[in-house]
Amino acid sequence: MAVQSESSNGLFETKVIKGHTGYRAFALTIFVNICLIWRYRATHVPKSCTEPHRWAWLGLFASELWFGLFWLINQSLRWTHVYHHTFKHKLLQRFGEDGLPRVDIFVFTADPTIEPSFMVINTVLSVMAYNYPSEKLSVYLSDDGVSIFTFYALFEASIFAKHWIPFCNKFRVEPRSPVAYFAKKSGLPSDDEFETIKRLYEDMKDRIDVAISSGRIPEEIREQHRGFLEWSSRPVTKGDHSTILQILINGKDSNVVDVEGNAMPTLVYLAREKRPHYPHNFKAGAVNALIRVSSEISNAPVILSVDCDMYSNDPNTLRDVMCFFMDEENGHDIAFVQYAQKFNNISKNDVYGNMSKVVTTVEHSGVDAQGGSIFSGTGSLHRRATLCGMKRLENHNHEFNIEMDQQKQISSSNVAELEERSKVLANCAYELNTQWGQEMGLKYGCPVEDVITGLAIQCRGWRSVYYLPERSAFLGVAPITLAQGLIQFKRWSEGLFQIFFSKYCPFIYGHGKIKLGLQMGYSAYLLWAPNSLPTLYYLIVPSLCLIKGIPLFPKMSSLWFLPFAYVFIAKNIYGLVEGLRSGNTLTSWWNLERIWLMRTTTSFLFSFIEVVMKQFGLSQNTFTITAKVVDDDVSKRYEQEIMEFGSSPMFIITGSLALLNLLSLFYGLKQVFLGSEGIELFALQIILCGLVVAINVPVYEAMFVRKDRGRFSTNITFASIAIVSVLSLISLY
Repeated sequence: MAVQSESSNGLFETKVIKGHTGYRAFALTIFVNICLIWRYRATHVPKSCTEPHRWAWLGLFASELWFGLFWLINQSLRWTHVYHHTFKHKLLQRFGEDGLPRVDIFVFTADPTIEPSFMVINTVLSVMAYNYPSEKLSVYLSDDGVSIFTFYALFEASIFAKHWIPFCNKFRVEPRSPVAYFAKKSGLPSDDEFETIKRLYEDMKDRIDVAISSGRIPEEIREQHRGFLEWSSRPVTKGDHSTILQILINGKDSNVVDVEGNAMPTLVYLAREKRPHYPHNFKAGAVNALIRVSSEISNAPVILSVDCDMYSNDPNTLRDVMCFFMDEENGHDIAFVQYAQKFNNISKNDVYGNMSKVVTTVEHSGVDAQGGSIFSGTGSLHRRATLCGMKRLENHNHEFNIEMDQQKQISSSNVAELEERSKVLANCAYELNTQWGQEMGLKYGCPVEDVITGLAIQCRGWRSVYYLPERSAFLGVAPITLAQGLIQFKRWSEGLFQIFFSKYCPFIYGHGKIKLGLQMGYSAYLLWAPNSLPTLYYLIVPSLCLIKGIPLFPKMSSLWFLPFAYVFIAKNIYGLVEGLRSGNTLTSWWNLERIWLMRTTTSFLFSFIEVVMKQFGLSQNTFTITAKVVDDDVSKRYEQEIMEFGSSPMFIITGSLALLNLLSLFYGLKQVFLGSEGIELFALQIILCGLVVAINVPVYEAMFVRKDRGRFSTNITFASIAIVSVLSLISLY
């Protein structure tokens, strides 16, 4: 494809990928055939209401109408694409190290059992060691689990950082998460300094492990920092405690230096106040508390937000981002830069489809081409002003300098006094009768608060950038069981669909403020949940009609057969090519097809039901954290790419659909062998059932072949068999 550069002298360039004419022509042929399918359904409806397949036919018509409209919305993700490239050498030539703005880095954790403290501090250490002036960095850990062991681990990390940061700078360490660095199999130095830093790291890990396993922190350690008194001087439970705020490293103090005498980043621990009768608003509440607290302590003009399981993989990430924010020509209206979410524990063929390479490389760059990236929460860098509700102004190029002057006035404060002043900003009653959660900070009332916040920022006139560098900026931990992955997508799809029914629906809230293509780009994700209903209908009703001997598609000899065949073949071949070009293997593409079918019929269905119940006031928002800890057997099966099932109620749907289509396939083949027109009448229904059967081979194995703990539970298997038996009997009689 040809590439058109839209910038020449700036700190970054935007490359518009040309040559989409071929795809657009191809898409037009698909749309024409979709219209032909709609016409066939509309003109061939069985006339008599008493005919048993009339309602099945009308249901298929409705499903195909939805699929066609959803496909149209998704074209906004593929109509054109842009990619960005930064020039870090120009940044330093123009501004130097002293001219770089300060950065506040927010790291979030919520549960020490699901998100282990040692994983948390490895993320913290990775962002403390950025290739960026240390005195310009302030790192904040938000601990919604209010765990003394997380605080202890951070205390240990604050000591180790004095050795780790100069070591990283001296040896140009990549990545700068200690656990990821020491796990490398090559490229490690073999001198005394390496052995010393590795021993310090292992000793720190051992002390943290011993404290957590024993359930107590030794008295000699408690005496080293007054912060431990917060847990002994008053009652502390996860949902009922006062604000705990401790500045572990005061980077503004010239006496606080690393082992080589260099300045250190500021390091702050925060557990915001929680009380039973005050809503804490989940992660959005934690973000807003940190925005306020950090404004008192460091007040950096740029904020990086990262989840505790997403360590920094590229030490130059902050310099890349500054190329966007500080570009004289095009940077003044950029509100945030969003990085792709990638993982370091993906199996060879991505058995659970976690990487979604088509999404990260194709779809998100397609949304970017329509006017801005979707704010995804983690791995994003914002101008502080935009998070605080500021509209885009024409002349605010000196924003960084103004806020740097404010920082000089704050830095002279006494640490203890500063802590006490800042604690008030994290009290649970602070936001009452304010605009926090509405016009300021992340918005409340939705499980995916980051998405509506990004949409609101764009509707205030700001741009955003989706940045996909060659080296991943952040690497996280992907779910390694099917249940974990489905729960994660249930939460995402529920929140996204909830947005569509709220005042933030892109077609309403964004009308006249953002491009139609960007409205469609948002909606392509917001409408995941309702996709479950037509998909389930298409997997169930044609199968039952095949058992009954009722054809629902045109004969193979009919010209009407061609539109169905063309759409099916063309879409799947294009999907395969797109997947392979995005970096998938043939096996990983097939795995992703399987996982999307499972997500659509389970996660999306449950989220659809949940949102409908919320509309009638029968349910409330909840927030589920995906577990990051699994046992050795699960990890071993994951490495072998053996799917992990178990006893989740979601698997009743998966098992039932697999068995129903297997039974229908047998009946369909029977029609072919015993009837002269079997293949003529039922070709498409048989092909549909055959594909569902092929994609569910791991399900059959987990139900009837496997003996390990990751198989289908007996109860789930029996429930699936019972449901299919009832459905097949109803269809026969």
